[in-house]
Amino acid sequence: MQRIGLTGGIAAGKSVAARRFDELGAVVVDADVLARQAVAPGSAGLAQVVAQFGSEVLDADGMLDRPALARVVFPDPDARARLDAIVHPVVRRLAAEIEAAAAARDAGAVVVHDIPLLVETGQEKDFHVVVVVHAPAVLRVERLVRLRGMLRSDAEARVAAQARDEERLAAADVVLDGTGSDADLVRQVDELWERLAVEQADERAADAS
Repeated sequence: MQRIGLTGGIAAGKSVAARRFDELGAVVVDADVLARQAVAPGSAGLAQVVAQFGSEVLDADGMLDRPALARVVFPDPDARARLDAIVHPVVRRLAAEIEAAAAARDAGAVVVHDIPLLVETGQEKDFHVVVVVHAPAVLRVERLVRLRGMLRSDAEARVAAQARDEERLAAADVVLDGTGSDADLVRQVDELWERLAVEQADERAADAS
């Protein structure tokens, strides 16, 4: 099994890359999806979040109001740390379960862990290959404002809450350029996939000799 850590700053293009890995046959473990499961209605995680941050982070239906929670935690590093302490252990457990199931089905599976905060949580040593989709912070802010309709101050806070570009690039084994079109990024993923397939074949041949 080959384990790939995929990360990138918000609005860098990571989701495009993850979707292409999935299309190529990788098992993609989406940390954001698992994070939502960790605080699903009725979960222990949601109860802990409410205990930490109050009922104002719930919507009228009793579900987590993610924008309301974001307004609380993104400007406050201590609040983010308290939220991470609730969510991250559950996410890692669920990710390990998905990975184990993939390995049981196919010992040669390629498992891509799509983790926005891979560098921030110190997981860069946990993977065979760390892939970073990179776009400069100033461009990512512009995308958040233009494509997602965010206020510039909110967009800047989101970007500032993540690792600096230099930190993310320092952790990368492979850097994909996210400044261009989706098609250009897909092409880069395809090239990487082919390269990794060749490396895997070479390793298997070496083991067999």
